[in-house]
Order: sequence, then C-alpha cells, then structure tokens
Amino acid sequence: MVNHVETLRALHHGRAPGDPLVLPGPWDAASARTFEAAGSPALATPSAGIALSLGYEDGQVPPDEMFAAVARITRSVSVPVTADIEAGYGLPPAELVERLLEAGAVGCNLEDSRDGVLKDPAEQADFLAAVRQAAGDRVFVNARVDTFLRGVAEPGPAIERARLYVAAGADCVYPILAPAEVVPALRAGIEGPLNVVALPDGPGPRELGERGATRITFGPGLLHRTMAALQAMAKELV
Repeated sequence: MVNHVETLRALHHGRAPGDPLVLPGPWDAASARTFEAAGSPALATPSAGIALSLGYEDGQVPPDEMFAAVARITRSVSVPVTADIEAGYGLPPAELVERLLEAGAVGCNLEDSRDGVLKDPAEQADFLAAVRQAAGDRVFVNARVDTFLRGVAEPGPAIERARLYVAAGADCVYPILAPAEVVPALRAGIEGPLNVVALPDGPGPRELGERGATRITFGPGLLHRTMAALQAMAKELV
C-alpha cells in the first residue's frame, strides 16, 4: 500500500534550484482528476477555490462542507492530497487531525491569523506543536505565515514566525503573498521547505524555485483562470 504522507514529504526534499514542487489546487473532483492526468505528483486544495465552487465567500465554508469537499477530491485521485483547512475551524488538535485523515488528506495548511488579525506567534507555535503531537508522522503540516497578507512588508517578522513554527514541528512554511524579491531573504533565514504562491502577474514556478522556493502553490488562481475562460465561452454562446 502506498504511504501517501511519506510520498508527499519526500517530494519536498532534495530538489534542485529551479525545480520546485508544483502543486496545482483542485476545487472539485473533476479538476483534481484533470491535474492528476496531466502528471501532477500531488495536489493542494485551496480553501478559497473550494469556497467559490460551493457558493461561499472565502473563510465562510462550514467545516463539515470543507472536509466533505476534500474527501470527494481525495477519493477521485491516487496521488497525495494536502488540504487548506484555514485556521483549523476552532477544533481541538486531535479532532482536527482525525477529521483531516478521515477525509483522505495527508497534509494541511494552517494559517496564523484569525478574523484578519495576526495571532500571537508563540500561541500559534503551541497550536502547531499540539497538531504535530496528535498527528505524529501521519500529516505533513504546512504552516502559513500571514505577515505579508496583513500588510507587514519586511521579511524579518515572517522569518521569526517561520522559525518558531519549524521548531514546533511544521514540515514546511508558507509566507503567503511574499513578494518574489524577498524570497531569497526568506530562503536564507528559514530552515526546511519553503512554499511560495505563484501570482498571475509574477514570476513562474521555475524562477521562484531559482530564488529559493521549494514548493509552488496557486491559491484559487487556477480556478480564476478557468472561470475567465468559461466567461469567454459563455459570451460566445449568449
């Protein structure tokens, strides 16, 4: 039997510069199958993409619906899936881990802000440590760092938070919306895998990898591109 979490963890290590792990973000079973058929070795669900596909605003999906959506995706593919489960929905770490595993995911994103405000980094580190203790080696934990998202332009605070999260047991850190020009500084200051989001108007995965990114994700960006193509098709039809 394939151990998906070991596969996912191995994909993050030993990568050459310019060859980051590219993880498309499926929002439903059909898109997941499409990405797998194209050769993606693993997938990373975006909470905002799933929210849009279910008719919600980002951050407003009830946890039962989010876990059910993730389960439909994991059932539809044979590659590892890591899930964006926002800040954890207020669930105790042990319950959060079990619900994630029940949905078939072997990794997760956990963000360090709540209601638009950055959490205390020590508090978040304690939460991540509790998740790690509950999960053991069964879950790949990607600790999202929201400093850039919340308007902190300098990389220093992101590096400080990332170091705390790695020490707490995070497998990877994700300074979301980090500008491409600060990725080398983040790489120099952070141990272990570094997740960078690829933006439509920014460098592509190869260049981000050359700057120090280990892993590239897209948030809801691939769904937005799909919707733009669908809108063009709709205009032709109407």
